Amino acid sequence: MIKTYIFDVQQDKVLHDINLDHLEQWLASPDNLIWIDLYDYDADEVNRVARVFDFHPLAIEDVLHASPRAKVDRYDRYFFFVFHALRYDEESDDELTLFELDVFLGKNYIVTLHRSALPAVGRVAYHCLRGTRLMNRGPDYLIYAIVDGIIDEYFPIVERLGDRIDELEDELYINPARETTDEMLALKRTLLLLRKTVLPQKRIFSNINGRYSFEVREDNRPYYLDLVDHIERISDTIDTYRDLVNSAMDTYFSIISNRTNEIMRVLTIISTISMPLTVVTGAFGMNVPIPAQDYPFMFYAIWLSMAALSAGMIYWFRRKNWI
Repeated sequence: MIKTYIFDVQQDKVLHDINLDHLEQWLASPDNLIWIDLYDYDADEVNRVARVFDFHPLAIEDVLHASPRAKVDRYDRYFFFVFHALRYDEESDDELTLFELDVFLGKNYIVTLHRSALPAVGRVAYHCLRGTRLMNRGPDYLIYAIVDGIIDEYFPIVERLGDRIDELEDELYINPARETTDEMLALKRTLLLLRKTVLPQKRIFSNINGRYSFEVREDNRPYYLDLVDHIERISDTIDTYRDLVNSAMDTYFSIISNRTNEIMRVLTIISTISMPLTVVTGAFGMNVPIPAQDYPFMFYAIWLSMAALSAGMIYWFRRKNWI
């Protein structure tokens, strides 16, 4: 499905669903802005748009094959971007799902391609149809508006992960169980995927020596600075959460280790106390004559001595602070 949005400077309005065969006359004016949005596209639609704008075959290959990493490539007359939106489902095995957004940025046009519906793109399209506020600031601002919407969707995900970490830390000291380990591993995997998604996008918008990796109008630079600030906040929060999960795992294993050591200590003490008693009962259980075995109170004397031996060992262990 191909949708077109054209900002006509002379009419000061946004036109919608213009035939691609008539794009050349709109592209001829550098003041116009053309936005082509391909949703749930197939190879024929991509190649059709590629012929109109003369996109490089390598860029088209990247579009047709999913790319797990955000990037920006520079060509002669345009830039090619790969961004990723996220969908979070805590109940699924893969909590985070990536949705790729490919963008071509030219002098007076942008082309966006996405196989799944993206709320950020939908919101920008909605505002474009109801005014010129977004499209009259240039193609770089339109990209900012889309990417800013994608990044804003990261914040609820990060906040929910923070809540889960707080719940995990409380559970560690109240009732640690096997499910605790599964939760920690799931959180660690989700944070790793989130970090792998955010960091490459952060590099795209890095300002090196006052220059971006693509062309940004001077009056739009403050918006990109704000976008970078949002990405850095998310990145720093992810790093903090990752350290918290690692610390929680260390704490959990320390608790389990201490409990295991406590159990082993008790079992060792029981075994140590039982050993001399086993020797005594084994000696009197042998089928050989035992001194004073005919004495009527010998049975009770043996039990009394065994009880005294056990009490003496327990007293000794307490003095040594072993129990």
